[in-house]
Amino acid sequence: MFRKAVRGFLGPKNRLSLQQQLGFRRAPKKEDPPHLKSQQKKEADSFSDKHAEQQQNLQKSGISPELDYQTLQTVSFRRLFKPFCFAIGFSGVSFVGASIWQYENLRVLTRRLIGIDGDFFRDRIHPPKAGQWRREINKFWQNLTEGQKVVTVIIGLNGLVYALWRIPRCQHMMLKYFTSNIASTAICLPMVLSTFSHYSFIHYAVNMYVLWSFSTSAVAILGKEQFTAFYLTAGVVSNLASYAAKVGFQRFGPSLGASGAIMGVLGLVCTQVPEAQLAIVFFPFVTFTAGSAIKVIMGLDAAGVLMGWKFFDHAAHLGGALCGIWYMLYGHKQIWQNREPIMRAWHKLRDPQQPPPK
Repeated sequence: MFRKAVRGFLGPKNRLSLQQQLGFRRAPKKEDPPHLKSQQKKEADSFSDKHAEQQQNLQKSGISPELDYQTLQTVSFRRLFKPFCFAIGFSGVSFVGASIWQYENLRVLTRRLIGIDGDFFRDRIHPPKAGQWRREINKFWQNLTEGQKVVTVIIGLNGLVYALWRIPRCQHMMLKYFTSNIASTAICLPMVLSTFSHYSFIHYAVNMYVLWSFSTSAVAILGKEQFTAFYLTAGVVSNLASYAAKVGFQRFGPSLGASGAIMGVLGLVCTQVPEAQLAIVFFPFVTFTAGSAIKVIMGLDAAGVLMGWKFFDHAAHLGGALCGIWYMLYGHKQIWQNREPIMRAWHKLRDPQQPPPK
């Protein structure tokens, strides 16, 4: 009230002098020295040029699409907390779901063995396929191994996502949710979806060929239920490793593809069967052991991370391989072999009248 009264009495001409006398006027903001402004501008331009160069290299490779949305310029390590929690939660849900899936498969098998769901009953639910082409497809499917059946589904899902990349209306959605980038607004869901995403057909074909080659061995080691849970977990963990490397080196850009999850499968198989003989598809006369192969591949990926090679996401490859090695050495015993409480709880929920299996 006093201030308003004084302003009205003195008028606008004397207002400035009154503010100076009474101390109401804020001190003027100090401007940065010219040399400091110039240095800050050079640093910002350098970061922008570096980010643009990284993005341009990815686009030239044909593996990564061109971004059409804004991303963060700087990212701190605190931004990794949310993806870290998501990776733990998603991995847990994957193995819980795999345990329930295995319980249901064992339940169906047991009922068939004791004659509750015999062939006579099943043939009336699933009659023979009508038509020559349907019978041929069914014959082809029945001749596949368990590993090849699981991988066929994965290949089909990857093919569907690849087809979505060809639709112009889906480009923005695909860039946001089917590419993993720690500097993007969406960081958790793309950790899963980008594992099934390929922008280049060559990238898609090579990854699926390698996955098909190791599918039978991997599923023979783990079983189809555990393999599925591990594959999803390896994909998420590889993206988490990619996020950490991007934040640590401040190198941002979109990543996509099943390479991280496939490296997890490769690390798992090579750890379990290190003496197995492998060969290059175009040079079948060149053979080497699986143990030597995984060491060389991981060495190249480690060099790629440290030296900043940009053609592949080497951090994701390295994270996936380490995930596979760790799971084969320790994770299988600590996680999968302790799934009995989950199966008992599901049995109690599924068949409350029957006693749990011993």
